[in-house]
Parts: sequence; C-alpha cells; structure tokens
Amino acid sequence: MAENMNNAPAQNSTSELQVRRDKLAALVDAGKNPFEITKYDVTHTSKSAVALFESKEAELGEGEEIKLSLAGRMVSRRIMGKASFAHILDDEGKIQLYVSRDGIGEDDYAAFKKWDVGDVIGIEGFLFRTRTGEISVHATKAVLLAKALLPLPEKFHGLTNLEQRYRQRYVDLIVNPEVKDTFVKRSKILKVIRDYLDSKGFLEVDTPILVPLEIGASARPFVTHHNTLDMDMYLRIETELYLKRLIVGGMNKVYEVGRIFRNEGMDQKHNPEFTSIELYQAFTDYYGMMDLVEELYKKLAVEICGSTKITYQGIEIDLGKWERLTMVEAVKKYAGVDYYDWKSDEEARAVAKEKHVEVPENATRGTVLVEFFDAYVEDKLIQPTFIYDYPVENSPLAKRKPTEPAFTERFEYFINCTEYGNAFSELNDPIDQKERFERQVEAKRKEEPNCNAEVDYDYITALEYGLPPTGGLGFGVDRLVMLLTDSASIRDVLLFPTMKPEV
Repeated sequence: MAENMNNAPAQNSTSELQVRRDKLAALVDAGKNPFEITKYDVTHTSKSAVALFESKEAELGEGEEIKLSLAGRMVSRRIMGKASFAHILDDEGKIQLYVSRDGIGEDDYAAFKKWDVGDVIGIEGFLFRTRTGEISVHATKAVLLAKALLPLPEKFHGLTNLEQRYRQRYVDLIVNPEVKDTFVKRSKILKVIRDYLDSKGFLEVDTPILVPLEIGASARPFVTHHNTLDMDMYLRIETELYLKRLIVGGMNKVYEVGRIFRNEGMDQKHNPEFTSIELYQAFTDYYGMMDLVEELYKKLAVEICGSTKITYQGIEIDLGKWERLTMVEAVKKYAGVDYYDWKSDEEARAVAKEKHVEVPENATRGTVLVEFFDAYVEDKLIQPTFIYDYPVENSPLAKRKPTEPAFTERFEYFINCTEYGNAFSELNDPIDQKERFERQVEAKRKEEPNCNAEVDYDYITALEYGLPPTGGLGFGVDRLVMLLTDSASIRDVLLFPTMKPEV
C-alpha cells in the first residue's frame, strides 16, 4: 500500500472527507485528540539532521547512534506490512522515515498505519543510511500532533491553477515547496536593504497609515471612517510628506519600509496593497540618490543572486552597469526628435501629430516630451537606465533645475522596460510648493468632481520652517523581488495577493 501527493485524488470526495473525520472522532473517543497537544520538543530540522549525519557518520562506532527528534507534515507513505517508509516535510526540506512495528511497538505502529498523508507528526529516533544511500530516521516513537481533515491536492494536477494557488497559499507552500524559496529571498532582500541603509547612517522610522486628508496626487485612495472622531480617513498612498517633515525636524537620514494602498487597477505589476521603501537624505541631491541606487542594486544582485549579471524571464540583465540619460536625450536617441527644436507649445503638438503621438489639446512642450518618452523610449530600456531631468509639468514635488526652470531635478530608473523607482532633489521652496499643490488639487477636482482632494497645508507650514537641500528616493519592493527571483507576476512575490472572493 502506498500513498503520496502524486497519486492522491485531484478532488476531495465526500467519502474521503468523512473517513478523516471518523478517524479524528475515533482518536478523541480513545482519549488521543491530537489537537490537545500543545508542545513538541524538536531537536533538529531535516536539513540539520542530514548535515549532522554526514559530518559524524565516519566517526560512529559499533552500536553508536545519533538520536534526535523532528516534526513536520507527512507528505508520503509506503506501508509494507510490519514496516513503512514515509517522508515528512518541515520548514527546511524533507527527510525519510523508517517506521516499524519493532521500532515503535505494535500498538503505536497500528495507530501509525491509520494516519493520513497531510497529518502533522513528531518523530523520535536515530539517523542511519539505507541500502540505497538515503539518510533517514529510524523511528523509536511517533506522535500525531495535528490531524489533517482535508487531503493534500495531487501535486501535478491538483494545485496548478494559479488563482487557486494564490487563494490557498498555505496549500501551495506544502505542495510546491520551491515556492517558499521566493519568500525566503524576499526576506533576505529586505534585510540587505536595511543593513545597507543602516550602514549609511539612515534611521528606519514609521509614519501614519491612516491619514486625515486626500492629497491631490493622481493615485486614488481607499476611504474609511473613524467613528470616534466622526471623520473620513484615507489609507496612505505614499510616505513622502511625513518623512520630509522629519528632515525639517533635524532627522537628516530617514527611511521607511511601508505598506502603501492605492484603489486602482490590478495587473502583473500592480496590486492595490504593496510595499515601498522611501528614503530622504539632507544635504544631497538627485545625483546622490543615483549613486545610492547603483550601489544598492549591485550589492543586492551579488548577495541574492551571486553576480551582478542576472536573468529575468530569459533576458540577461547586468545590474553592474547603468546608463544615464536626460529625458530630452532619451527621446532624441529613440524617437529622433529634439525638444530644443520646438520653439513653442504649438510646434511641439504639431510634431506629436506628425509622429502619431497622442497628446492633450492644450499640451505644453514638457507634456509632449513625456508623451514621446512613453511612446518611443520606455520599451527600449532593457538594461538599467536612469532617465533624469523631467519637465516641471509632471513633477510637482521636485526642485526646478536652476539652469533650466522648465525641468526638474528628478529621475526614474528603468530595468527590462519597467520603472522601478523615482527620485528627486526635493522641492523646499514653500511658496512654489503651495502653488504647485493648489494647481494639482484644482486639476484633480476638475477630473474627478466627487473627490475630496485637499492641499496639505500643514506640510507647507513645515517647509516654512526650512527644509534643507534634500535628496529623496522611492522604489517598490515587490517589483524588485520579482526581478531578483525571476518571477513573472507580482502575485508570485506576495504571500497573500488581493483576490476577489470566490462565490
């Protein structure tokens, strides 16, 4: 008799579910309810057990044993009369068990044979190597720690539907243990980022998730209501304005690993709830942020992937080499048009029409430049590239370039035709900032008459106390994890992505 994840039925039959419940009822009636067990002492994991045996095997004398206890989920079993082989899965891998009537006793072995694949069990015993060379545990005691009332899906057919895998990540992690590697790497990525920023003197802080007003930014917020204060509140769409308040307060290097919420569309690169990192440093500018991004990404690539050269969806990308282009230079390179040849807004719109680039009727030269970038450039930026000096029209928080007031000291960086981060030399002129915020709010109210967008005048007040020259950077953690784990969808790097409930 054999049973494992590969030959279990793809769908749960009513009789199978009832059989498992009947087994639980029998255990309870016999005074052996597995759900009453509160603790089990584990001395080793599957991985550490194998490593220990490999290091000590040659030294073991006649009759010497390496004793241990493990616990995990039974994911396969092969019953052969008086003895059985099984595998348990723990958080570091799988290990084989040899369970026999002579090893654990006749009554306990009879009970073991009634357990099911999927049950959580504890094993005491000693390590040995089978005739086929597999390091295994010879059981001297077996304990049922939790009864699985639902059978595991059959590995190759039962849980391949992506929607179901995302909905039932707990089952996905059992049946497809390689999925866990992505989330282990995600944790390592965050640790590397924190270690890097901490080593540079940055301080990690927390800012509010519930905020009292809807700002004029284009992102649409989620709205909730605070009963005690009797006021609507909004889940934050960024952490920027609070972090820059801290720069005003004299905390010169700050960052936050923050959950962000945007009530917008969903696709392979967007989830309404996501993680971003924003950081701000006083007395530097956007060039300082470029240097930081290059250094951080090189470090991440080496520590997570072993090299600055990685492969993403079949494309080799070198995170050790970065190109820097102004938006004007990029559009000239890939679209063959030169912003500086346009003498007026009308001429810019005419060139757009000639090149079949759609722009608003009242588009300015800067707006036209951005539309050309979207149409001709972004899908060419496969290798890491900084695009900097953005028109002031679409950069309400960035400082104007002193030499070219039509542009701002802002950059975005692109990898594999995707934007990964955004940075500014932060605007610290409160008068200019107030005017830009007011125009932004006015434009949003025209576009969405029912919105409650307001100017954050408290932030303007903070600027009036004096924000030093500051460089700021924000980037999405989820997209970065996708890149470094070669994951095609943002849902592959979120343990519990947002899903529409099943009916």
